[in-house]
Amino acid sequence: MSFIVLLAVLTVAQSPATLESKVSSLIAESGAEVAVAYRTLDGKSQLLFDADKTFHAASTMKVPVMIELFRQAEAGSLRLDDPLPILNEFRSIVDGSPYKLSEGDDSDLEVYANVGKTMTLRRLNELMITVSSNFASNLLIEKLGVENIRATVTRLGADGMKVLRGVEDSKAFEKGLNNETTARGLMVLFDRLGRGTAVSATADRAMLEVLKRQKFNAGIPAGLPAGTPVAHKTGSITRIHHDAGIVLGPRPYILVILTRGIQDQKVSAPLMAAISKAVWETER
Repeated sequence: MSFIVLLAVLTVAQSPATLESKVSSLIAESGAEVAVAYRTLDGKSQLLFDADKTFHAASTMKVPVMIELFRQAEAGSLRLDDPLPILNEFRSIVDGSPYKLSEGDDSDLEVYANVGKTMTLRRLNELMITVSSNFASNLLIEKLGVENIRATVTRLGADGMKVLRGVEDSKAFEKGLNNETTARGLMVLFDRLGRGTAVSATADRAMLEVLKRQKFNAGIPAGLPAGTPVAHKTGSITRIHHDAGIVLGPRPYILVILTRGIQDQKVSAPLMAAISKAVWETER
């Protein structure tokens, strides 16, 4: 074999795997259902795996709630610093029967400590996004109107995201009336935020700052160099674990990872981190 032919063979054999093959292998090895949507904000690179498969949205549905809050603030319908009475009573979408949220099932206790008092819409939004407060989410959904949230999702073209109700509505859950999303739907929402077209350039920058303060960082951020800013939102329920956001590196990109079928988040989180790392290394 000539030197030139040998060099060519070695070059092919040693060439790094493509991002598609890396992600495909990680998904196959996990044995779970995984959807991935990756797109650079400049639109020059994109990778989709089962991007239109429907998943329970879990807390990723709080992103369109925030967008609708800022839209109404931009329109003058409300102010972010308006106070809102804190009442722990909500109505099921099934029959209007009342239900309450349980502190033990929530990720934050601040709102519960303020029952009977008021909190600002701004503070409720901060808690809804950064520590994924279910109580704050339900209060904001009730204030904003779920129909308005759905209309905004449609206007933004994120049809894969379907917001039906607040959280902990057990009657709705039993009937399969759940909030749903696709990786593509979340990608569209974050693409809008990243390009300043979800509400306005100013409002979208403010929302990204909130998302950058996310406290749950075992997914996408864990696969990145320390200190890399990420504006993202996680979501999890039994056997469901998601992360979606914008990695604000030298060439910002959107990454959405949805998983279903892994019981332990100590397994699903490293999977998401590994996919995130593969994307980051490709971007380099």
